[in-house]
Amino acid sequence: MTIDAPFTDLDGYVSLPRAAGLALSPDGRRLVVGVSTLDAKKTKWVPGLWEVDPSGERPARRLTRSKQGESGAVFTPDGDLLFVSARPELDAEEHETDKKAALWRLPATGGDAEVIASPPGGVQGVVVARDAGVVVAGSSMLPSAADAEQDKELRDRRKDEAVSAILHEEYPIRYWDHDLGPGRPRLLAGKPGEELRDVTGHAGRALDFESTWDVSPDGRTIVAVWTVPEPGGSQRDTLVAIDVATGDRRVLADDVDHEYADPRFSPDGNRIAVIVAERPTAAKIGDQWLAVLPAGGGEPRARTASWDRWPNHPEWTPDGSALVVVADDLGHSPLWKVDAGTGEVTKLTESGSFSDARVSPDGRWIYALRSFVDSLPAPYRVAIDGSVVEALPGPFPAVEVPGYVEEVTTTAADGAPLRAWLALPHGTSAQAPAPLLLWIHGGPLGSWNAWQWRWNPWLAVARGYAVLLPDPAISTGYGLDFIQRGWGEWGGAPYTDLMSLTDAAIGRTDIDETRTAAMGGSFGGYMANWVAGHTDRFKAIITHASLWAMDQMGTTTDGAFYWPREISPEAASRNSPHHSADEITTPMLVIHGDKDYRVPVGEGLRLWWDLLSRSTAADGSSPHKFLYFPDENHWVLTPNHAKVWYATVLAFLAHHVHGKEWQRPEILG
Repeated sequence: MTIDAPFTDLDGYVSLPRAAGLALSPDGRRLVVGVSTLDAKKTKWVPGLWEVDPSGERPARRLTRSKQGESGAVFTPDGDLLFVSARPELDAEEHETDKKAALWRLPATGGDAEVIASPPGGVQGVVVARDAGVVVAGSSMLPSAADAEQDKELRDRRKDEAVSAILHEEYPIRYWDHDLGPGRPRLLAGKPGEELRDVTGHAGRALDFESTWDVSPDGRTIVAVWTVPEPGGSQRDTLVAIDVATGDRRVLADDVDHEYADPRFSPDGNRIAVIVAERPTAAKIGDQWLAVLPAGGGEPRARTASWDRWPNHPEWTPDGSALVVVADDLGHSPLWKVDAGTGEVTKLTESGSFSDARVSPDGRWIYALRSFVDSLPAPYRVAIDGSVVEALPGPFPAVEVPGYVEEVTTTAADGAPLRAWLALPHGTSAQAPAPLLLWIHGGPLGSWNAWQWRWNPWLAVARGYAVLLPDPAISTGYGLDFIQRGWGEWGGAPYTDLMSLTDAAIGRTDIDETRTAAMGGSFGGYMANWVAGHTDRFKAIITHASLWAMDQMGTTTDGAFYWPREISPEAASRNSPHHSADEITTPMLVIHGDKDYRVPVGEGLRLWWDLLSRSTAADGSSPHKFLYFPDENHWVLTPNHAKVWYATVLAFLAHHVHGKEWQRPEILG
């Protein structure tokens, strides 16, 4: 069964189910997939849990349903399913509308789900000891709170006295779209049915940002990414072990030149796999590799230091002989197997982008979500030797996109090979060439290799556009040298690579070179701004959540300590798009959300003013427009605003690329 209507109808598009997250039961017989669907009011996506048959024989069935949704599925050794949800308990008071996410258990033997932990600050990042069943979870607590009871008292007092102020004593204070504090994450631990105990105490910033943790199979030790302060408002990620019984903490890895992520205990609990990242400087990008270290302490030993790819999210095979990782590679993100002893790397899949890998208990299969530029995320199973790659019966039918994908290749001025994906409408030919949209990815470390919900090319393809998805310098999956070509000089090789790939695309007979536009978000928005100031070849340019004045951006972003590691003050000035404001003649659509803390809204406001203040029309009119979201952030996360976003973008393109009369999207009034 296929569905092709969603890409011509924005209501249909936002109604598409969205898969994210996998959990595999200890016996390998149950595979749980998270799926978000549109709520009854069509104003938010609500996550739920579905069970998929790992053998591929039975149809998927839904396990949970509520207005608040369920996520973060993980199994206990007994086969019970744990999940996180803010839904009310059966005997809850009707007025409980601000309930934090609690930890629920759905028994393997059947019956209703029940709450097993409900700390005042909510629950996040749940992991379970594979043998002992000890549960470890993060929970936010106020700095002065000694325990959960006092934390609740302090929270109630703040609420009763209408206090929203936060006193910060360290940096950072914001992250992506939310304020940090007044509570900060701590780790809680205990067996299901027992009260979860605080095992870290006041940790400050240590578990903020993107910290991850794991628990040993015997439930005695937690390994966690632990953030520590540095001079000048900076910080770095170290690796620590925490004794569950005593809370004692010891450092496993702390190096001023490296940071650590994604720690995973081996099945026997004696080793820890971790991703090690060499800290970059403004002059040189750092490398990244998989390492293994003794759980009792010792130096991390690199396993993939000579591999010119960046592994992520390691998962051990049951016998501990190897690890499964994902890594970007030439426009895909395959599954790879790494020998835990020798570091030998074996590629297991060819096409598509994989995530959430889970290895079966018998070591025969890897379960994962697979997507691609033209394919929604869906559950797959892959043989451990890569000989079989097949889709499983998922929670929803396959979706047919209104076109097809081809590869575009060329060579950069410095000889570097360049490539991009080109999404084309059916029926495109030399007799019926399609207008071209250049869509520039964010990051800047990234690649067009997976399905995109926020920047979906098929909505444009369904309206007759060809969409070019290039991987210029700084893109991942092409090796360190390819990234280094644009590191610290964003207006250099990344820009010329984009123009070279655009030239290659319009050199095709099925592309109309007289009707082209460019667009991008975040770093892609930066590049869209740079393009606007350095060429007039495009009919329209759309810039979302974009960097405009690099000096302003570098000190107001949520992680200003990182900025000097990526670009020096001199390079930032040299590569700042705002210096070329006088050269912009192309109509621009500026889009920004007020809750964007990664690229603060001041960037959009300053860009908008720099465009308007250069308007010379006697009546004060301008070809530029500003789409402003007071309650969205770096991403547009609500279905209603996603429709507004696409409707406005498509209307702007229709006006400038096709020459149609400007028509304000009806949804905007």
